[in-house]
Amino acid sequence: MQAPQSARPAVDPWAEGAVGGGWAAGTVGSTGPTGLAGPLLVTEDEQLIETLLRICAAAGADPYVVCGAPPLRQAWEAAPLVVVGDDVADRMAGLPRRHNVLLVGRDLDDVEVWRRGVVLGARHVIFLPDAESWLLDRIADAAEGVGTQALTVAVVGGRGGAGASTLACALAVTAAREGRRTMIVDGDPLGGGLDVLLGGETAAGLRWPDLAGARGRVNAVELEQSLPRLHSLAALSWDRGDALAIPPEAMRTVLGAARRRGGVVVLDLPRRLDEAAGEALDQADLGLLVVPAELRAMTASSRVAAALRMRLTDLRAVVRGPAPSGMAGEEIARGLRLPLAGELAAEPGLTADLEQGRPPGARPRGPLGRFCAAFLTEALGATGLAA
Repeated sequence: MQAPQSARPAVDPWAEGAVGGGWAAGTVGSTGPTGLAGPLLVTEDEQLIETLLRICAAAGADPYVVCGAPPLRQAWEAAPLVVVGDDVADRMAGLPRRHNVLLVGRDLDDVEVWRRGVVLGARHVIFLPDAESWLLDRIADAAEGVGTQALTVAVVGGRGGAGASTLACALAVTAAREGRRTMIVDGDPLGGGLDVLLGGETAAGLRWPDLAGARGRVNAVELEQSLPRLHSLAALSWDRGDALAIPPEAMRTVLGAARRRGGVVVLDLPRRLDEAAGEALDQADLGLLVVPAELRAMTASSRVAAALRMRLTDLRAVVRGPAPSGMAGEEIARGLRLPLAGELAAEPGLTADLEQGRPPGARPRGPLGRFCAAFLTEALGATGLAA
């Protein structure tokens, strides 16, 4: 049980009728107690009810309010999140233990609130208004159905033309083909646009310039639905305009929403790390450095690897053939002081596929498809997301 500390957010007041007459179960919330879509609020403190309703409105959540504790067992078990006021905590005995229960304390100096939190089985004890921002995020998570965060893979080229964008697209296409929710994020404003590589430059949907002003919290579901849908995945790329940078705050906000949706998020990042790319690396679970099997490419890649290691704890080399000098993948990875994620042979017919609108990785039995499938199986298994 933890006590989060958060600053009070700037949220607009919201009134859903007068509170003076008292609330009955279900006065707010359109879904019945056996199928709650929003949080369950349990308290008889009218001031706390007003505060919680305001926070729910800011989070876009549809709450179900119960004034006479304890609530119905069906509502208690069905709600994605339960927020209990300390004024009724002692009357909650007899309800089964469940996850995602928060106890809202009234007095920071009341040491008994922690005992009541333990008895209730609360995951956190919080105090308002200090924890309003934190609580807003938790309620928004519940409203969005947030579960396990996405496996987030950053792909970077060791030198120009290494094939990082090709591999990033192939990873995303493979993950989507395997039935996983997938988003690819183009973090390189000078890369030409991943939507072009995916054959979707004319597809409707938002691009980076449309999201450059994103701040705070973006609804993950709405973000996914607003992006171009290409080959069963969501793609955030660039338009054909003159924008040359992503504000780091926008990258932080957008990636936070993308990761909350779960599945797989693939980042295609530039070799020269700007602030936005650094923000993306901070949110990545692991990175792949794509290195052509050439001595000069290995030398150039060593500088990129040094910069990436400052941000990533898990960075691996992908060595792309053919190897004109006969250098083995293990030798190159060892020279870079990186573990070898695998070697990529040349993909027959890749150029022709791209000209005909087939994306990298479209051939499951090709070198790209086989590498990506094996890599995702290993990476997802290591993080417990393979199921």
